[in-house]
Amino acid sequence: MAARKAFFGPGLMSFLKDLAANNRRAWFEEHKSRYEAEVREPALALIRAFAPRLERISPYFVASDRKAGGSLMRIYRDVRFSRDKSPYKTNVGIQFRHESGKDVHAPGFYVHVEPAECFLGAGMWHPESGALRAVRDAIVSDPAAWKKARDAKAFRKRWDLAGDSLQRPPRGYDADHPMVEDLKRKDHIAVAHLAPEALTSPDLLEVLADRFRAAKPYLAFQAAALDLPL
Repeated sequence: MAARKAFFGPGLMSFLKDLAANNRRAWFEEHKSRYEAEVREPALALIRAFAPRLERISPYFVASDRKAGGSLMRIYRDVRFSRDKSPYKTNVGIQFRHESGKDVHAPGFYVHVEPAECFLGAGMWHPESGALRAVRDAIVSDPAAWKKARDAKAFRKRWDLAGDSLQRPPRGYDADHPMVEDLKRKDHIAVAHLAPEALTSPDLLEVLADRFRAAKPYLAFQAAALDLPL
């Protein structure tokens, strides 16, 4: 049996570091072949290979290897409203979002790669107000189910809750509710550390599957609150 190969090599981090030091269109165009060989093509291969494992976790999350509009997030920054006019992102982002989602704010799984930090994400980041209200209402309606999902042993062994929260309880919710700290959340996301060496390991698919599988109950609560299948 042939030995398994890693998707990424040392050129991944080397390119991202060089891009951070030379974040200019002329430099990127000169080194675009490195981006394609060390970053984009391995990332698309990872997405293709992970698709069957993701389907076993849930058939409602999408692993798309399209070069544009798929699971691999574009490297070009939207600088229209930013003081930082650097044209390129210096990280790799891969999102396996729910099939109902149109953008990064939808429920999903996420892989973040950059030299300073690599991590996995699960949940909803900056959800729109209606979705956030639905999750809050679900917590109020069935706090026991929320607590079971939030505190599941396999989940909390691998994941930490993260994201932004309000300073005060949101309007319309009881300040004395036992889950008030969760009702304050503006994000419903969890983060799991990813060792940089995992990216160049042949076991990367297994690592992703293990982490994302453990987060399924957490995502399932959110999906149920939004009337989404999971």
